[in-house]
Amino acid sequence: MDIRTITEDELSAWGVALDVGFLRVPDYGKDIRDQWHEHLRGVVDLDRTQAAFDGGAMVGTFRSWGGEITVPGGAPVRMSAITNVTVTATHRRRGLLTRMMRADLDASVARGEPLAILIAAEYGIYGRFGFGPATDYSLFKVDLTRARLTDAERAQKEEGGRVEIVPPEAIVEAGPAIHDGFRARTPGAISRQETWWPLYTGVRTRPGGRHSERRFYALYRDPSGAPAGYLAYRVDEIWEDFLPKAVLHADQLIAVSRAAEAALWDFATQVDYVTRISAGERPGDDLLPLRFTDPRAVTWESARDFVWVRLLDVPAALAARTYPVAGRLVLEVEDELGYAAGRFLVEGTPTGAVCSRTGEPADLRLDVGTLGALYLGGGSAVRLAEVGAVTELAPGAVARAEVMFRTARAPWCPDWF
Repeated sequence: MDIRTITEDELSAWGVALDVGFLRVPDYGKDIRDQWHEHLRGVVDLDRTQAAFDGGAMVGTFRSWGGEITVPGGAPVRMSAITNVTVTATHRRRGLLTRMMRADLDASVARGEPLAILIAAEYGIYGRFGFGPATDYSLFKVDLTRARLTDAERAQKEEGGRVEIVPPEAIVEAGPAIHDGFRARTPGAISRQETWWPLYTGVRTRPGGRHSERRFYALYRDPSGAPAGYLAYRVDEIWEDFLPKAVLHADQLIAVSRAAEAALWDFATQVDYVTRISAGERPGDDLLPLRFTDPRAVTWESARDFVWVRLLDVPAALAARTYPVAGRLVLEVEDELGYAAGRFLVEGTPTGAVCSRTGEPADLRLDVGTLGALYLGGGSAVRLAEVGAVTELAPGAVARAEVMFRTARAPWCPDWF
């Protein structure tokens, strides 16, 4: 079986293979294949798009795209975002994923990308390739019959700021600048491909005429009139005994400032008929309960690991972020695939860091997936040491790693990719 990057002529077949791999019954008609070709031509980078072939049959898909991820301290770091990974059910357990993954990681190293990221559909697959869960998200529900925003939250609003309902096209236009401002202050946030905006808003359809879910868009403008945040939401209109009990689904709230965020939450709590808010995929340590007069009216529904990180260039990655307290650690990093293996000295401060290979004795031993879990500031060295994922080789090193790597707020990525 052959693994290689695809050609433009193979885009439509790759799209069909992707559907099959994700258990979506494909439409094999020429019209759909032509739609897949046009759609994918504007989305994928052929140099980063692979397929597995068994003779003439395409039995696996894999692609990545290059972008940036924000790390603690606010620096954007180049990364490879891996997505669209499938192996057809007829060809599982033959090493196809391993071969595609190794080819993509080799290419990332050659391009000088310090790390790769992905969203793991199944928890047990990607640890063996050196990925570790680095961000998570939580789902919340707010009962507006029991609580309102606190006066302190409402006081965050700016005099002269305003919220307006806009069509999807307005978000396509204003959204990128808003998101860039949000990303600059949010470790874990990633850059978005140009095609993200029209596809998310439904301005552009996917093959087969499939639309994104229809949403309202509330755009916040600051006192100068500049767009500074948006809320994408849906409403389930529910009536019981002729009383409105609608649910507002806050699918995504992105803001460049606390004032914009407060204004949009205030708007969400005042939509007619709405008695409950379902806040989807918020940071694991979201402040939502503290924004309301009765935090018990904000219930935690579930939490999930989300973005997994795989370091490829340890010195470049660790030197790119800042550290809450000044400290010095020597890390012995184990990596079965070899990319990140070695002993590294990291000297970090709140304003910058340096990292290099060293021959000094190690303070801690950990594998590259565990280092990925710590990298964005959400993982706990103490907790990971308790379960044996971190080995302390020098007294006090685990406690030092805890205060050096962990940040006061958890990293957050709001984007599926």
